Amino acid sequence: MKKIFNVLGLFVALLACCGVASAAQEDIITVASPYISPAMKVTVVKPAGYDASGSKRYPVVYLLNGYSGNYRSWVDLCHGDLDSLATQWNMIMVCPDGRNSWYYDSPLKPQLQMESFITRSLVPAIDSLYLTIPDRAHRAITGLSMGGHGALWLAMRHSDIWGNGGSTSGGVDINPFPENWEIKNILGPREKNVERWENSSVTSLVPSLTPGQLNLIIDCGYDDFFFEINEKLHRRLLEAKIPHDYLTRPGVHNQPYWRNAIKYQLQFFNDKFNAAH
Repeated sequence: MKKIFNVLGLFVALLACCGVASAAQEDIITVASPYISPAMKVTVVKPAGYDASGSKRYPVVYLLNGYSGNYRSWVDLCHGDLDSLATQWNMIMVCPDGRNSWYYDSPLKPQLQMESFITRSLVPAIDSLYLTIPDRAHRAITGLSMGGHGALWLAMRHSDIWGNGGSTSGGVDINPFPENWEIKNILGPREKNVERWENSSVTSLVPSLTPGQLNLIIDCGYDDFFFEINEKLHRRLLEAKIPHDYLTRPGVHNQPYWRNAIKYQLQFFNDKFNAAH
């Protein structure tokens, strides 16, 4: 069954999920926006007991996928058990499709303005379609790898939307990787766009932060190839006196590490959501 919604000038299609009861709290929605093409499928996972006709409202966690992933990556990573995590923490979880964008507004691709899509189209659509608590204190955004970079990039640049940001195994400084993961297709080659690259890393945003502006959690394994740039971000935050949780433990850049890390992130966000009541 298919229902069409018009949300703030956007056409949002909510496709009702069919199948076994365990999937009953998972929707696939399609969001059309002037900032991206084609329209995007987004996974939305609701806690058990969610009642669209009720009055109870829920905090929201946006989960961003890594390079080569999509709107199903977090569901697959959690072996289809993301609904159990949503139920455990009583949260709505939203998984867009990163499209290898690094979550930038690409200066090269007018059809790939991902930062604008998420901030101007997706968040209003979710707040219109679902029983969210529509304020920054009850929104969080996190992700893995490319998505870890994207989550911190968006949270730091849009703290009016998100009061809580996280990253696990995040590519928080793109400058050491000019030939990797299609970044140059989004921003242009680094050798011709040095200033753009230097200003497009999470590490470059630290001077713009003030203490208490965001609740931040950052996580990376000792043996991850992004470990050193996460250490660099941690040091910069310390120097700027920006409070944050920083977790490191044995681990590499892989799914077992991320499945473990998301548990810590969700507990952190839950604590912050509860404190905001």
